[in-house]
Amino acid sequence: MIARRTWVGVGLVAATLAGGVVFVGMRSGGAPSTALDLRGGLLYVDGSGRVRQGDRVGPACHRVDVAAGTLVCLRATALPDQAEVVVSDGSGERLRVTEWGLPSRARVSPTGRLVAWTVFRAGDSYLGGVGTFSTTAGIYDLASGDHYGSLEDFSLVLEGQPHTADDVNYWGVTFARDDVTFYATVRTGESTWLVRGDLRTRTLESVRRNVECPSLSPDGTRIAYKFRTGDTWRLHVLDLASGADVPLADPAHLDDQPQWLDDRTVAYGRDKAVWSVPADGTGSPILVQPDASSPAVPR
Repeated sequence: MIARRTWVGVGLVAATLAGGVVFVGMRSGGAPSTALDLRGGLLYVDGSGRVRQGDRVGPACHRVDVAAGTLVCLRATALPDQAEVVVSDGSGERLRVTEWGLPSRARVSPTGRLVAWTVFRAGDSYLGGVGTFSTTAGIYDLASGDHYGSLEDFSLVLEGQPHTADDVNYWGVTFARDDVTFYATVRTGESTWLVRGDLRTRTLESVRRNVECPSLSPDGTRIAYKFRTGDTWRLHVLDLASGADVPLADPAHLDDQPQWLDDRTVAYGRDKAVWSVPADGTGSPILVQPDASSPAVPR
C-alpha cells in the first residue's frame, strides 16, 4: 500500500517575470525554438519530443497545454526520476517547478491563471495491482503565487462521507472557468472516482465512479474521460447535469487525458498520433496529426 504522502519532493526553483522572447532559455534539443502563437492553432508534441505548431518549433516537452496566452510544458530533467513544470507567456518564462517523478499530465485553466501537473512515481503504473500505483498532482496560481502542493493534502469526501484512507492517489486535473472549481481522478482501494475540487476550501467531493483523466468541455457542461474495463480504457463523455454517459466512436484502448478541440470534438493521443472523434458518440476517429501526442488548443 502506498502510504499517504505529505507533499515532499516539490521545489519551487524559480518564478520570474523575465522579459524577452517566449521560450528563450528553455531547454530543447535540435532546431532552435521559434515563437509559438499562444492564441491560435493546434499545438502538439512531435515524435522527437518538441512542441510543434505548423512550421513553428517550441520547447522540448512531454506534455503541453495552453490557454489564454499561457503555456505549460511538463518534461523530464537530466536527473533521474525528476520532472519540471515550465510556464511561459508572451513575456517569457514565468514559473519553473521541479517535482520528484516522471511527467504524466499538464493543464492550464481557461483563463490562463492556474496550472496543474501530474507525475508518476518511478516504476508505477496505472494498470499495476494494488500497491504498485502512485501518482501525485499539484496546482499553482500564477496570479496570487499560491502553490497548492499535492491534492493529497486536500480533504476528500466520498459518497457524502469524509475519507481519510492512506492509499489515495490523484491525477488528471482539469479546470472550470471560475478558477476555483476543478476536476480530477482519485484512486483509493479498488475504485477510481471523478472528484470535484474547490481551491478556496481545499476540498474534494466524489462525483462518479470509474472516471479517469477527465477533461472539461469548453462550455463546462461535459467531461471527456477514460472509462476502464479490465485493463483497457475507452473514451466516454459524461453530461454533468443529467449524468448521461456515452462511449465515443473509437473502441481502441488508449491512455491519454483527452482534449476538446471545440464543444463538439474530442482529441487524444493514441498509437503515436493525435486523433479526434465527435463528442456525441457518432462518427468515426479522424487522424489529426501523425507522429504526435498531447494535443493542445489555444483559446
